[in-house]
Amino acid sequence: MLKAAFMGCVLIIARVLHDRSVFDFDQGLEDEDLATVRNAQHPFADGYITTCENIVRSISPSSQLFYPGSQEFNAHIGHWANSSSQVSACSIEPGTPRDVGLILQELALTRTPFAVKGGGHTTNPGFSSTWGDIIVHEDSDTVEIGTGLTWTDVYAHLVPRGINVIGSRLNGVGVAGFTLGGGYSWKTNQYGLAVDTVTEFELVLPNGKVMVVTEKNKDLWFALKGGFNNYGIVTKITLKSHKQTDVWGASLNFAGDLIEKAQEAFVKFLEREHDHKGAQLGAFAYSNGTMSFGLLLFHDGPEPPHGLYDELLDLPSTSKSIISGSFIDFISSIDTPGHNRIYFDGVPMLRYTEPIVKAFANETKFWGERLSKYDKDVLITYSLDPFEPDYLTHGEPSAYPPNRFPAVLPSGIYYGWTDESVDKHMVDALRTSSATLVAVGIKDGQDLENASSYGNYALFGTPLERIYGGNLKRLREIRKKYDPEDVMDLAGGWKF
Repeated sequence: MLKAAFMGCVLIIARVLHDRSVFDFDQGLEDEDLATVRNAQHPFADGYITTCENIVRSISPSSQLFYPGSQEFNAHIGHWANSSSQVSACSIEPGTPRDVGLILQELALTRTPFAVKGGGHTTNPGFSSTWGDIIVHEDSDTVEIGTGLTWTDVYAHLVPRGINVIGSRLNGVGVAGFTLGGGYSWKTNQYGLAVDTVTEFELVLPNGKVMVVTEKNKDLWFALKGGFNNYGIVTKITLKSHKQTDVWGASLNFAGDLIEKAQEAFVKFLEREHDHKGAQLGAFAYSNGTMSFGLLLFHDGPEPPHGLYDELLDLPSTSKSIISGSFIDFISSIDTPGHNRIYFDGVPMLRYTEPIVKAFANETKFWGERLSKYDKDVLITYSLDPFEPDYLTHGEPSAYPPNRFPAVLPSGIYYGWTDESVDKHMVDALRTSSATLVAVGIKDGQDLENASSYGNYALFGTPLERIYGGNLKRLREIRKKYDPEDVMDLAGGWKF
């Protein structure tokens, strides 16, 4: 683990630590202690100690290296929560950028796993000891976030401090892909997409140069906001922060004869004007031969305005739960499905009318019944993602969305199953169903011919024009400028 004694070290993140090992670097270890560390039964092989010794010989007096047993080492691997602490071979406080370069050269030469540590003020193992740091800047109301983290990690670190950022609506979603694709949040009505709240990116270009991208870098600033990993590797993202109070949420589920009345009430609810602190998510699901409809309601405050959700809360339901507590409590209360095999696809809509919602319900039932013949464990989910009409006015032009008016609603389809042999059936069904729903939307009078699909939902094979529209030409030109050798084509994702 590298402990950052200056800001530049934060760029070294734990993306390389695929095995979640942690190794920190200290002079003055007694011979008997060194022998113990070298012991074959010790978790650190002899090569790692040799790496530490080589670093001692190469760095300047401005930097210090410590081994287990020293007070400094214990402080380096320690965290605000002891459960997050992890043992390492040695630790180092680099004092100059040149020393960091020398350290990295040695680590690269010996293929030694390492991590970067900032403050270590975390409750989760693996935060600053493996996958990245979270640094709060109270003076500028911003937060630096290592891109190896998940939003669950981020919320756990920030919310107890009374602040938050725009992140995922579900547990376990990664910071990097979510943000670089756009990022829809429970607070998007108030603040826009995650990319609308970014103040800077730390980017390692394909040629190895590290740069901080801000609004002054107009082309990359535009391209990184929705352009995923086409321009290099983003190692850190700085986001605007805001105050976080307790929140209110409700989960409602309907089955059988209750579904139709619930979906009708939801459509009527969406036709009204709402408080921008609120958000909703509806989902039809089919599993084990049973159809259901679920609603998630959210308000960014301890309780919603009087009467706002009464007509929905008063509906007869199969189950209902209400929570008033921390933002983490709300996120943790959401059941996130999981399967051996999963595909997503996105269906852009401009509004959810009665015909549209009925079509989503019909598709769920039709494909649920058909696909369960191929895999009895199949789970089919069609989500309705309503946002206020002005939710995209919080940001500026970006790679995604290609157009900010009219605002597209990024409806999503989830297919989960277990049998690998039926993959093609699932893909074909997804594509057919998506096209069917878009056709229903066009028949409903919605201009969906050029409506953009959300890249984080879109199924592989979706034409890039469907995601980026008229922005694609510019994004390709920027890509060629910063990656003329097509290095990033070696990575997966939406490629320009």
